[in-house]
Amino acid sequence: MAGLRTPKQKLSALIITYNEIGYIEKCIDSVSFTDEIVVVDSYSTDGTYEYLLSHPKVRVIQNPFKNFTAQKSFALKQSSNDWVLFLDADEVVTKSLQTEIIETINKENADEAYWFYRQFMFQNERLNFSGWQTDKNYRLFRKSKAHFTDKKIVHETLVVDGTSGILQEKLIHYCYKDYQDYKGKMLKYGQLKAKEDFYREKHFNYLLMIIKPAWKFFNHYILRLGILDGKKGWTICYLNALGVLERFRELKRLEKKNQLAYYLVMP
Repeated sequence: MAGLRTPKQKLSALIITYNEIGYIEKCIDSVSFTDEIVVVDSYSTDGTYEYLLSHPKVRVIQNPFKNFTAQKSFALKQSSNDWVLFLDADEVVTKSLQTEIIETINKENADEAYWFYRQFMFQNERLNFSGWQTDKNYRLFRKSKAHFTDKKIVHETLVVDGTSGILQEKLIHYCYKDYQDYKGKMLKYGQLKAKEDFYREKHFNYLLMIIKPAWKFFNHYILRLGILDGKKGWTICYLNALGVLERFRELKRLEKKNQLAYYLVMP
């Protein structure tokens, strides 16, 4: 019939948080164009939860953090809409990206999921290289057509039932607040990756503990041009390599703990 139009697609913004004051405010402001903002908080202690609780556009739920995949899967279930925009608390949607998102989900031939390229920010300065110049992630997708696989617990992987596209506008990622903040993130990621390895029965290896971190630094700083990012490139590449080293240290600790438990229960 003439005059009939496709109903406007509704969109939910989903975010998981833990102690994100200083980041979350910009993130929330940038997704105010969505129909719903749902935040799952892992019992923050820095005022993040109180900020979210008082925000008129946010529905905040507290849930214990097990791992990133479990937390994001929990958050996905809280969405009231099929289309979801899943962000990290340190990511910001630009005005031009907002426009592209709205146009994309309302297309008749829209894909089931979309990759976003990201512009990394070192404090308030652009980080143009250091291994991240080709970084992209799923951020926009239909809840009914996607799920997070439980095979990975750190860099969670989205499984999509259908076609995927790539948006042109970049998502802004404020990856670096200060040295201690980023160092803490890298150590945490390393520890979670070690648990992932341990569950997959990968064994600690002294040689790999030397080679892998060194290769990470060389790859990102030299081959992927981190050197062109100056001092901030050195800092980021060093801390990324430190995260890899922590992965092996934690795997070694987990194996020792498991061996001790085995000997304690032996008759």
